Amino acid sequence: MADPLVVTRLRCEYLEDPPAVDTQAPRLFWRVESDERGQRQTAYEILVASSRRWLDENRGDLWSPGKILGDQTTHVAYGGKPLASRQRCYWKVRVWDRDDKPSPWSETASWSMGLLEPGDWQAEWISFRDPTPLHADPARLHLPPARHYRKEFQGGEKTVRRATLHASALGIFEAHLNGHRVSEQFFSPGWTDYRRRVYYTTFDVTDLVRPGPNALGAVVADGWYAGYLGYGLLVGYGPHRTGRDTYGKTPALLAQLEIEYDDGSVQVVGTDATWKVTGEGPYREADFLMGEHYDATRELPGWDQPRFDDTAWENAIRAGENGSVRAPFHDGGGVREQEFGFVRPARVEAYPAPPVRFTQELPARTITARGEGVYMVDLGQNFAGVVRLKVRGPAGTRVQLRFGEMLHPDGRLMTENLRKARATDTYVLRGDPQGEVYVPRFTFHGFQFVEVTGYPGVLERDALTGIVLHSDTRLTSSFMCSDPMVNQLFQNIVWTQRANFLELPTDCPQRDERFGWMGDAQIYARTATYNANVAAFFTKWLREVEEAQLPGGAYPDYCPWPFQHGQAFAPAWTDAGIIVPWTVWQVYGDTRVLERQWDSMTRFLEWRQANARGFLGIQHPEANTWGDWLNLDETTPIEYVDSVYFALTTRLMGDMADALGRRNEAVAYRALLDNIRSAFAAKYLGPDGALTVDTQSAYAMALDAGLIPERLRQAAAERLAQKIRTNDNRMATGFLGTRPLLPVLSAHGQHDLAARLLQSRRFPSWGYEVENGATTIWERWDSFTREHGFNGIAGNQNAAMNSFSHYAFGAVCEWMFRTLAGIDTATPGFRQLHFRPMPPTPGSNPEHPAISWVRARYDSLAGPIASHWRLDGGRFEYEVSLPANTTATVHLPASDAARITEGGRPLRKVKGARLVGRENGRWVVEVGSGTWRFAVTPP
Repeated sequence: MADPLVVTRLRCEYLEDPPAVDTQAPRLFWRVESDERGQRQTAYEILVASSRRWLDENRGDLWSPGKILGDQTTHVAYGGKPLASRQRCYWKVRVWDRDDKPSPWSETASWSMGLLEPGDWQAEWISFRDPTPLHADPARLHLPPARHYRKEFQGGEKTVRRATLHASALGIFEAHLNGHRVSEQFFSPGWTDYRRRVYYTTFDVTDLVRPGPNALGAVVADGWYAGYLGYGLLVGYGPHRTGRDTYGKTPALLAQLEIEYDDGSVQVVGTDATWKVTGEGPYREADFLMGEHYDATRELPGWDQPRFDDTAWENAIRAGENGSVRAPFHDGGGVREQEFGFVRPARVEAYPAPPVRFTQELPARTITARGEGVYMVDLGQNFAGVVRLKVRGPAGTRVQLRFGEMLHPDGRLMTENLRKARATDTYVLRGDPQGEVYVPRFTFHGFQFVEVTGYPGVLERDALTGIVLHSDTRLTSSFMCSDPMVNQLFQNIVWTQRANFLELPTDCPQRDERFGWMGDAQIYARTATYNANVAAFFTKWLREVEEAQLPGGAYPDYCPWPFQHGQAFAPAWTDAGIIVPWTVWQVYGDTRVLERQWDSMTRFLEWRQANARGFLGIQHPEANTWGDWLNLDETTPIEYVDSVYFALTTRLMGDMADALGRRNEAVAYRALLDNIRSAFAAKYLGPDGALTVDTQSAYAMALDAGLIPERLRQAAAERLAQKIRTNDNRMATGFLGTRPLLPVLSAHGQHDLAARLLQSRRFPSWGYEVENGATTIWERWDSFTREHGFNGIAGNQNAAMNSFSHYAFGAVCEWMFRTLAGIDTATPGFRQLHFRPMPPTPGSNPEHPAISWVRARYDSLAGPIASHWRLDGGRFEYEVSLPANTTATVHLPASDAARITEGGRPLRKVKGARLVGRENGRWVVEVGSGTWRFAVTPP
């Protein structure tokens, strides 16, 4: 780079040029990049203007604060003139380096304010006249067609400055304008508690508006609002136990197109009763769980273009005109009478997270004929999404696609684990001699295999392609090491995250569930932040967590919370409402999310205190008992789990109170934590470090939560290690115990054992899954075995609860980055870094060669961070890279500082590297940004 510092990657509220922001003080982010070691930002200047022209002239008419001293590059809150609805804001940044030299101005970025006031909406919620009764037969699927809506309007002859479409639905929608789909986003506007909040999505459609006749349209399907939801059908939840219509019976649409002309005039086209609607289009069925049925013989050519003949279509109605009905609503809490009809959401807000998008294609790996017109297609990777079907044949030919994650030994599709999810798409050909292409738009599946029935002719490999769908959270990690199995494990973890981070952090993408289970999310949250930029994704989901909070203060088992399953909450699951905000703060330096969640989090801690007994947790009579879910015959009592998480969330609340300047509350939480620790020690801890609850998970969780005093931690860790060795060097932990297991072993002198567990191929282990062909993380350690298929290691497992894409056990990836690769943050936000790699001892693993090198990378908000170490004989080589404007401490395993070199030179001769002393048997070196190549030579 010619300049010492260059400003790149401008973002607003974590997003690139967001089209609608609904906070009056949006936060701005940027990166600084440099080829020079130790380069940093010492000051910055932001210009925000109402037009690109003014910004090009360096005139910040909205905000021009001048030169501001400081190194802040994230969470810089806008502080200029008050911003009105629809305000377009253009901005750029320049910075000063360590020598007070200014950088060039950055490229221009932008954001637009959303519709901030209820009065900004001129459009009305509309729907179709729906005389059908509420579905009341659980034995029969009810799959209504998606509806097409349209409205023609006359565009002005003036030059269009900007055209913006704001649209929402009770259900999911796809918007069209003048023959074009306006976006490649899927499943807008997402899932919320529709009674309280619904999101709208904003699209820039300037290039699609024409002078003269125009046509605006939308296709609306049931989605999460009215479609089959979770295991409702399986267990008999929802109105009349049908598992659908959970929030309402009839989807609705809200759309407002605003066209701004160069002369300052504005034309608004909004949904109202003059729109037309039909259910006679090609989407005969459109359901997330059951699938999509698309009949191309019923397509409506030109329906989204002007001059289309819609005389046979019905007039739309205002959404409330269908009235409402009362019906019994069943869930785990019992049965209650509920009103089903249009309920206007209390708030309509701009969608604040990355949308669901198509991110990758997967070609067919193998195709196996299984009879006349029947094929089994293996896409080689378990994932979430749909397929693109290319086909040519006679009109009316019906092609059926069934989806599954695995095959039975005889080649049949394994569907037992789908339970009530039909997971079947159907395409009826229109008979185009040039061929046809079909991609479902209103469903998705979790699968690796596709059974194709009725395909005309021979199915070639290019006829079926996997389309990967997930929330477009930018991937931020890479990991490789000397063990190929661990490399495959890392890929499996990332694929599982991608498959489940679709609108919310779900438990699994294939079966009739797909809920935002809180226990899974809190276990995995830190791993998720390494693998993708999930800041906006989690921030959005935490709104649903807050709204789902129970009246007493606990958070329910999953969020959103459409119905209760068993009891309302469970220890460790409910605590995600504290752990996830804390994780977002730690990784991204985000205190605004803490401020927004604070009242909710304090209500939660008040509930925890009120329900404790002598500062210890209890087995709540109204709580579910998931506990250390899927442990292997080592049950940890629920009251013990509750006590550990009471301590953990209290500690985190104290940390967050400090971060927000709430000193009195921080002091109170720390006093509470002292009482919890004392009570825990009195009940559970012996004088020799032994716990009265003698399970692997009990030790791992207590050590992780800081419940064992320093003087006894080593003894407790040794007992944990001995339990593992006595168990033939195998884990017995479930969801809750597995995440902290390897970290606490490594932190207490048992790192070689931790690495051995990682590399194991024996049941139960991550390697066992990989050796059995896994391409994702399984729900159970033994979801599949070569001996017993899908019936588990003992041959008696319930194959129906057997997800092959379940990220919870993938939480080990946190240890792979923080401990094995050594990449961690010293302070919230990855501005001050720790590099503390921990190579296993050569020869310490009798089953497999110990890992001898690691190469890992994490792309933080500040920039890419890399760690690469290798053992070469007795020589330790370590290369680290950290972005401009950051510093780090590097911990090197050397007995003598004289044996440390950097770039082949003695450390004392290296500019910018400062030896600061020893810590835990390692020499600590402070460095600034750049790439550093250390070596430690053997004695």
